[in-house]
Amino acid sequence: MEKRNPMAYKPIFPLLMSMAFPPMISMLIQSLYNIVDSIFVAQLGEEALTAVSLIYPLQNLSLAFSCGVGIALNAIIARHLGAHNDKEASFVATQGIVMTLLHSILFVGIGLFLIEPFLTLFTQNQDVIQYGIEYGFIVITFTFSTFIHLAIEKMFQACGNMIIPMIMQMVGAIVNIILDPILIFGYFGLPALGVSGAALATIIGQFSACFLSIYLFLRYNSHIHISFRHFRINWHTFKNLYSIAIPSGVMMCLPSVLVSALNGILAPVSQTAVAFFGIYYKLQTFVNMPTTGIVQGMRPIMSYNYGAHQRNRMDQTLKMATLTIGTILLFGTCLFFIFPAQILQMFNANQDMLMVGITGLRILSLSFICSTFAIVMSGVFESLGKGPISLIITLTRQFIIIIPLSLILLPLVGVTGIWLTFPLSELIASFIAFLLYQKVYKKIKIGNEN
Repeated sequence: MEKRNPMAYKPIFPLLMSMAFPPMISMLIQSLYNIVDSIFVAQLGEEALTAVSLIYPLQNLSLAFSCGVGIALNAIIARHLGAHNDKEASFVATQGIVMTLLHSILFVGIGLFLIEPFLTLFTQNQDVIQYGIEYGFIVITFTFSTFIHLAIEKMFQACGNMIIPMIMQMVGAIVNIILDPILIFGYFGLPALGVSGAALATIIGQFSACFLSIYLFLRYNSHIHISFRHFRINWHTFKNLYSIAIPSGVMMCLPSVLVSALNGILAPVSQTAVAFFGIYYKLQTFVNMPTTGIVQGMRPIMSYNYGAHQRNRMDQTLKMATLTIGTILLFGTCLFFIFPAQILQMFNANQDMLMVGITGLRILSLSFICSTFAIVMSGVFESLGKGPISLIITLTRQFIIIIPLSLILLPLVGVTGIWLTFPLSELIASFIAFLLYQKVYKKIKIGNEN
């Protein structure tokens, strides 16, 4: 007798929490790693911290490529499993792995040839450039392990298994955290490698997660069977994957574009503002990663019940996800608004950093709670294969409003004007998300769309 998938019958809130809690935990640990990494690097000096901040957009770009394919695999595989078509789900998974490997080659080239030209776009400080080259060469050239790990993670999630992805993420992050001080400062008889040590700790952690993911997939996966025997690229499947992966990847690329653009705007004004913005962008992951965990738990539930023609369960999932994400983001707003000085002092903030950062964190914190509905609806439309609609919401949140408004407000009110653009853009994006919810989601004909 075939075992029923819990996404078909389990009460929605316990189901959402059971699927969201593992990625929430793993992403909180990943966020903790990002923050700890910056704390250690900050002890090397503001130049080192600025260099790592400037490389961050390239790291996020690689993550965007890998997660874009992963999200596409998650949505399409879950939909096929919801329709009880395991064979097609396995076929899509095999095509997705090949797509992942092809994408990873691109970042080997970026790491080998483009790090220094990228850094010189934002600074002529030779210490910053040298630190950036040391760090960026390692973390970008060898990032292909993350591509494989994330593809397998999304396959497990599509099957409703969130525990194994949590274990994979936790192992990689914990290895990073342990190795960071050892390799940066040279403990246990090892040489002090500085920012190169931070980069090596990152890569070793990523490879640990990659090898573990391959082992666990071969050992414990039961629904999806990847085979390269007589493999040929299926362009129709590639097209379907890219129809979700490109909008999702672009959405994840937007923070890289945004951070790079704002670094370019801030750099002529204040290196301290660049360093603070790098700190903020890592800090905000501590709030946004749990919400991403909820979205990761929500996506396969929405996709599965879309494939199973269960509209009521889809609506319940949307409601529960919105309430949960709103609660997390409200907590983040309160934390950053009430304790900005204490947070910044973890990064050896000097008086100049505190002057810029206290006001900055308080204003930026308002963007968390304002983003609730936009974040949820982006995930909903991705899970239904409507990537372009999701892209509209994210473009509004992270690109269309912030950059031009920053250019307008910077001469008028200084760097404070740049921080103000974030909550304003989130309010506008949430309004657009609500309009799309009324216009598109409520009128979806379950079972009659491709």
